[in-house]
Amino acid sequence: MRKRLVAGLTGVLLLTALPVSAAAATGLALPAPTGPFAVGSVDLHLVDHARPDPWVAGKPRELMVTVRYPARSGGGPRVPYQTPGAAAVLAAEDARQLGIAADRVRYTFPTHARAGVPAAGGRRPVVLYSPGAKYPRSVGTAQLEQLAGEGYLTVAIDHTHEPAAVEFPGGRVERQVLPTGPDAGRRLIATRVADTRFVLDALETLARGGNPDAEHRALPAGLAPDVSRIGMFGHSAGGFTTAETMVSDARVAAGADLDGSMAYSQSAREFGRAADEGLDQPFLLLSAGNHNAASDPSWQEFLAHQRGPVRTQHLPDGEHFSYTDYQVLLPRLGLAPAAIAPFVGTVDPDRSVAGQRATLGAFFKRYLEPDC
Repeated sequence: MRKRLVAGLTGVLLLTALPVSAAAATGLALPAPTGPFAVGSVDLHLVDHARPDPWVAGKPRELMVTVRYPARSGGGPRVPYQTPGAAAVLAAEDARQLGIAADRVRYTFPTHARAGVPAAGGRRPVVLYSPGAKYPRSVGTAQLEQLAGEGYLTVAIDHTHEPAAVEFPGGRVERQVLPTGPDAGRRLIATRVADTRFVLDALETLARGGNPDAEHRALPAGLAPDVSRIGMFGHSAGGFTTAETMVSDARVAAGADLDGSMAYSQSAREFGRAADEGLDQPFLLLSAGNHNAASDPSWQEFLAHQRGPVRTQHLPDGEHFSYTDYQVLLPRLGLAPAAIAPFVGTVDPDRSVAGQRATLGAFFKRYLEPDC
């Protein structure tokens, strides 16, 4: 993990080694979803043959996404937090940055979603998720399982070659290849927006009864997105991605930014289009610690131009990674509270997650009006 920098995407993100407490680490786990539905999960491999991969020459752009959905109760194995090939790389990277032994971080622990279970039936409103820069789609699992349990079909996107590893069918692992140069931030966000719009196209295929998976693997019975009701949220650069997608694609009807700047460079006042132009769609801004609308010029610009409904909410005793699964995972690694406070704050993890779930759930319910 890395400390956040709200000055913009051109900033350097650094992490100092964290001391480990003497307490033994407990097993990693996420809080259970509290909605009325069981949660099913399926991964899709999507290939955009019309778009070359921007970071690796000679290949089409390909993505892995995880679809979680309201499911019928019973059956199916619990899905691991990360697939084995990706988990080995990502856990080793996190352990190195945390200054702990690699075997302390085991990201194959079971989640609350189950594989292969039929959907609960009915067309479901959709919520997309984009993680922060260099982070995998798994870091939003707790929030996405909650939304699926409340009646939404959620889609978490891995922006290939940003995370340390993305695993594809057959065990192939694609590693990190990041853009460099003065326009790196713009290229990264532009790629993320194109990724998201391609995922929206794939959802339309699914809604028509097609199978967008590149290998045409079997889909859960009854999986039916309602593409007339689509929301999106993201953490950090994923929040920026959400806003920039909404500028250019009206299919996203409501969005939320979880503690992410909307600037390529705050100091140079190089903002994204959403900040400069505003949106007609409703938008939610969630912040933590010393980051808020008063401290972030890009948010001030956005609020000055926003035409649709907007709401801001602040978590004063949280920090940047409070809006990811690290809020609950870091305390379970046996790290000293003072060591993890710069990353997830001093807020009680259960209270933090419950509050975020309530806020996101209420926001999407208001603007997507799920039939659940």
